[in-house]
Amino acid sequence: MENEVYQRILSESNKKKLEKTLSSAEDLAAKSIGYPCNFAFDYSELLPFFSYSFNNLGDPFNSSNYRLNTLDYEREVIDFFADLTDMPVDERWGYVTNGGTEGNLYGLFLARETLPEAIVYYSEDTHYSIGKALRLLNMRCIMLRHQKNGEVDYEDLKESVKIHRDLPAIVLATAGTTMTGAVDNIKIIREILKENLISDFYIHVDAALSGMILPFVEDPQPWNFSDGADSISISGHKFIGAPVPCGVVLAKKSNRDRVARSIEYVGALDTTLTGSRNGLSPLMLWYAINRDGKVGFARKVKYCLGVADYALNALNKCGIPAWRNKNSNTIVFPKPSCDVLEKWDIAVYRDIAHIITMPSTKHKQVDALVNDLLDYPA
Repeated sequence: MENEVYQRILSESNKKKLEKTLSSAEDLAAKSIGYPCNFAFDYSELLPFFSYSFNNLGDPFNSSNYRLNTLDYEREVIDFFADLTDMPVDERWGYVTNGGTEGNLYGLFLARETLPEAIVYYSEDTHYSIGKALRLLNMRCIMLRHQKNGEVDYEDLKESVKIHRDLPAIVLATAGTTMTGAVDNIKIIREILKENLISDFYIHVDAALSGMILPFVEDPQPWNFSDGADSISISGHKFIGAPVPCGVVLAKKSNRDRVARSIEYVGALDTTLTGSRNGLSPLMLWYAINRDGKVGFARKVKYCLGVADYALNALNKCGIPAWRNKNSNTIVFPKPSCDVLEKWDIAVYRDIAHIITMPSTKHKQVDALVNDLLDYPA
């Protein structure tokens, strides 16, 4: 028939290939202890939505001609994260991204459009995506030294800013550095800029992981909008957990207006980096937020930091010099042997390694890793 869709059945060999991948995924997840992935999630109630092509075209706070979308869910997600980050009500704006890299790229894009003559200052411990974003945007930049704990070297920032005090400044701060979980104090950063009489500056915060931890601890380091951030990127698939990479970027509406363009074809306001955007990710984040709420997330943060303390004590008790930063679920220790690295997914950089305790991390995983570190010394 003319309108009949031709369908083929997947071959037995391909079915077995899928089964093998699924079987190995369970084993790999059990050994993935060095990367910020939370495997404790369940979105099975959302499976019926996978039968439709949800596409969030354009600005989430406007409409589009493509009505099969989840923009209303996306707006609720942004409101939730805006509350977590103390974002001013009259400046609230953002969208759900494909992950932290897109969020950082967008933050730098807005910063460049706001201050086109500015120099970007960023630490050598910032995420690897920052260097790529700076090349893509062709932004003039200076890499700063870091402190031993991974925090930016404020003295180096002070000296660098002093040399270029005639130009506006864009600072890329990190709330939870990749290897050590350090948090750059943006109050100190703002003080340094003001001391050098720099009135035109923009601060973007990469809070990929710690953006879901700092709102729920008693004494967080200065990192959010009330502390002086202009935009913030937070991952969704890390602490919250999701089967696909996702996240949010929060930016001030007044800065967003600088890049907004009206697109007649889709009847939408174009304010994001991509045209078509995944409409399922906002749905998953909305589901997790309404399932767990702030109380549930607070409990998960407490659990993660408790397991981090447990891991730190277990490593130190066995003579392995381990440490962690304040409010961090990242435990740093010397780079282990090849035997351990072949068995476990552990992140390493030069002579150090780390594990990251997530909501899905179990005490027995920590115990098993510590035993292997003792059985196969570096």
